[in-house]
Amino acid sequence: MALEDAKNEVDQAFTRERTRGLSHENTFGGAPSFLRRRYTKELSGVDVAVTGVPFDQAVTNRPGARLGPRAIREASALQVFDPPYGWAGFDPLSELSVVDYGDLAFDYANVPDFPGALTAHVRGILGAGAACIALGGDHYVSFPILRAHAETHGPLSLLQFDAHPDTWPDDDMHRIDHGTMFYKAVKAGLVDPARSVQVGIRTVVDDTLGVPIIDAREVHENGAAATAARIREILGDAPVYVTFDIDCLDPAFAPGTGTPVWGGLSSAQAAILLRDIAGINMVGGDVVEVSPPYDAGGATAVAGAHVAMELLCLWGWTRRDSGR
Repeated sequence: MALEDAKNEVDQAFTRERTRGLSHENTFGGAPSFLRRRYTKELSGVDVAVTGVPFDQAVTNRPGARLGPRAIREASALQVFDPPYGWAGFDPLSELSVVDYGDLAFDYANVPDFPGALTAHVRGILGAGAACIALGGDHYVSFPILRAHAETHGPLSLLQFDAHPDTWPDDDMHRIDHGTMFYKAVKAGLVDPARSVQVGIRTVVDDTLGVPIIDAREVHENGAAATAARIREILGDAPVYVTFDIDCLDPAFAPGTGTPVWGGLSSAQAAILLRDIAGINMVGGDVVEVSPPYDAGGATAVAGAHVAMELLCLWGWTRRDSGR
């Protein structure tokens, strides 16, 4: 039916009636929503709301991540025809009610009000009973999002894929910086450092705040499968927020990012890691720091879209097994 459907399906972001099911709209046409899901603010009965956070005013190097959500949505059209590979037949697009909640609205010229606006935005999604997966934006956006999740779930385990630990000291909670927000998250009690883990790190920080680190070299030497087992051991059954900074990947696989660092993970390693940690109690997540202006070929947005799909699978896999 795929070819027949392709003749009739167009602008599924607005015209699709159901929030479940694959899409066969032409990849090269139509309005770009995430995975061709319907744009809606109505969350009754919705399992997962995907939202964009086009903010990059906390960057320390190259800007452009504000354009990330749009690029990830466009790239995600490549993934809507078949169930995702590597998930034993689990198809979140058919088994879950997933919508594109659109982007956060905020005043770009009133940066101090941004964190509160984002926390309120995600609080509304969670309050409606849906999970939230966010498309950034720079990595600071994880901090206001974590606040909303901690209000619902209590202190969280943080699973962070990144080149940078982002725990450099900063005791001014009003500063908006994409390199210090997890220091603040630990200090604010949003994150339990002992049951959190940072993966792919390859920059120096003097104080890890008690967060275990699996650096990029360890992943390369021990392998992705063994690393996934170690991640699961650390996290246990605690509620987990998963944040994936695209610069966790080596610049060869994701050049379009603000602060690239050589020696990173390959896309193949990332795929194994995300699939082999299936079963963790993921409650929310994001993919951040996709900066399209620094990647003429669009490979970074493609990687970001794949990561976001894997996050959707991770969230749904646990609930499929547990019946939640």
